[in-house]
Amino acid sequence: MWFDLHSWIGLKLFLFMAFICLTGTLATLAHEIDWLIQPAIRVQPDGAIRSWGDQLDAVRHRHPEWKIVRLSAPEGRYFAAKAEAKPPGGRTRFVWVDPWRAHVTGDTGWFNAHRLLRNTHRHLMMPTRYGVPLVSSLSIALLLSFASSLVIYKKWWKGFLSRPRGPQPRRFWGDIHRLAGVWSLGFVLLIALTGLWYLVESLGGAAPHAHARPLADAPANPAPPPGTVIDGRALDRIIASAKRVWPQLRIASVALDEKTGTVTLEGQAAAILVRDRVNQLRYRVGDALPHARIDGTTLSFHQRVSEMADPLHFGNFAGLALKLVWCFFGGLMTLLSFTGVYLYGMRTLHPPRAAAR
Repeated sequence: MWFDLHSWIGLKLFLFMAFICLTGTLATLAHEIDWLIQPAIRVQPDGAIRSWGDQLDAVRHRHPEWKIVRLSAPEGRYFAAKAEAKPPGGRTRFVWVDPWRAHVTGDTGWFNAHRLLRNTHRHLMMPTRYGVPLVSSLSIALLLSFASSLVIYKKWWKGFLSRPRGPQPRRFWGDIHRLAGVWSLGFVLLIALTGLWYLVESLGGAAPHAHARPLADAPANPAPPPGTVIDGRALDRIIASAKRVWPQLRIASVALDEKTGTVTLEGQAAAILVRDRVNQLRYRVGDALPHARIDGTTLSFHQRVSEMADPLHFGNFAGLALKLVWCFFGGLMTLLSFTGVYLYGMRTLHPPRAAAR
């Protein structure tokens, strides 16, 4: 029964599962793929990184008519910083800034390799209300495959150091399938559980968003007038204040709302395995202190589970080395899909041998 279930899942869902595993594997390195494709993203380190304000001013100098919405820190040492900006009457574009020299290296469209891979993997480019439940329902198949493999592969814990046997192709690929499976057991379980959480979220079980809490010592100054321009000097004053108020906050992005004259700083602090959005300081332009804050350590259990799903699913919480680990195991999962359907085909073509074995 367990073998039939394992084979049925692998055969019926082969193309879908292999496609999702492959796009997910590539998505772990989506930023690095963009780095290879787009020359504007590539920079050479030189000295000290320039301030956020210097980078903001560089974008304003190059595109004075564009509305800058957000600045994001570089993905790595050889990456340019990114500014999201809207040209008059146009669509959002990414403006790339050399963080070491504070000059613009170019701009690119919003749709890039990162967006292609993430959207394809997450919801197949379909409306999210349909695509996300469809893709995340594969988590149930993954869990069933995981459980059935433990029953089928007797004493599986002895298979970590087994060597593929030859020269028969079926035997060789059967050993490869088992070897890849036993090494990726923990990763398969992790991906299946986070995928199951995405399914729960898509069906109405999403955690409530964390809301910024007003600070007791917030300045009582009136809000800036609509259309207040936030320049580099004002931004650097805000960054300096944030470092005094919350020294642990490692700023990853700066959101600019010129309609309300508000600057929102996001990043990482004491809470582990959370997205940047749950560590925030919010300032009004001209204020010396923040007026609101979100701290990831104050989230509810429901919110923490929701926040940790993305970092665990994509492995993007500890730099390139961990991304490569996730990419490797994602590749093993993709290999399992292809070798599994190959072995099923071989057993179908040669039933007496398969039965004897």
